Amino acid sequence: MPTWCPFRLQFYCNGHGWLAQQMTVEGIGYSMADNAFLRIDNWRRAQDLADTFSPEQLHRILDHYAARCCPVSDVFGQSYHWSLMQVEYATDLAFRSTTTLAPLYDQLIRQSVLTVKVEQVASFLGRHITPQLAQEVGSQFSTRIEGTCVKHRFGKSSIKMYDKSGLVLRIETTTNDVSFFKHHRRVEHRDSPPTRALAPVKKSIYSLIDLREILLGCNRRYLAHLSALDDFSAGVRALGRLTQPRDVDGKTVRGINFFEAGDSALLHALQNPRVNIAGIRRADLLPHLQMFSPTRLSRQLRRLLDIGVIKRVAGTYRYYLTKAGRAATAAAERLTEATIIPAMI
Repeated sequence: MPTWCPFRLQFYCNGHGWLAQQMTVEGIGYSMADNAFLRIDNWRRAQDLADTFSPEQLHRILDHYAARCCPVSDVFGQSYHWSLMQVEYATDLAFRSTTTLAPLYDQLIRQSVLTVKVEQVASFLGRHITPQLAQEVGSQFSTRIEGTCVKHRFGKSSIKMYDKSGLVLRIETTTNDVSFFKHHRRVEHRDSPPTRALAPVKKSIYSLIDLREILLGCNRRYLAHLSALDDFSAGVRALGRLTQPRDVDGKTVRGINFFEAGDSALLHALQNPRVNIAGIRRADLLPHLQMFSPTRLSRQLRRLLDIGVIKRVAGTYRYYLTKAGRAATAAAERLTEATIIPAMI
């Protein structure tokens, strides 16, 4: 709020704060961390309220504060023209627990940095690459106090992904020049009647309605790209369950160690295709595992059963690998043969 001509005013409006007030009025329960909603009792109604945001009402509020903060406007007998300097539109995906989002977010961040190409950044933002603009496109991975963020930039606009409080995955499109985007609107001509054509978005606050749809489209295109990426988070969680110690009936059962000779040999024996048909008994395993005595082998099978690597065929003493056990064992074998052994040569 400067005190010299032309007495320009600058304001900041946080849509999340405005929505929180609307939900409070309607009696909708919610919880927030910073400017992110971690819980809303009625998500659909909250979105309906967000969609009622009115530029006309915003205009009246801004004129009210302008009259209070800059009364010199009465001297000139003119009102303010409110334009947009920066606009952000966020799409939040709320998760129930950090244990679900954390491994998924790590995979998305890594793959997004490696797979998003220049032409894809342009397509997210609804633009085409030209030789003149190619140098203005890029991606950036940064680590902040709040966490990590990957940002794809095209000129004065960008789209980024980051997590909030470990429970919300946020996709956010930001622009410092709303005329970067184009849409079909009424276009005035100096020497001819107005027409409807594809033209840059006006910088007036009344463009917020159109920008809501445009920026939401950017977020959805980015989400569509993320949904096509491989999701290894389930495997990460399974690996954690199999390799970490577990408390069973008051006793601590250690997880498997893929590189320990005994565990490796036992898992390799359980990978025999015949095991998947009818299961395998301890007596069938002993000839292939001479480092184990019968008693020790029984204890090892009990341990693998407790941590979920194997299951027992009902009514028998035959065992077979679980889905998680097969996946983890196969991955460890591929990792050893394709990466570790060649690196040691």
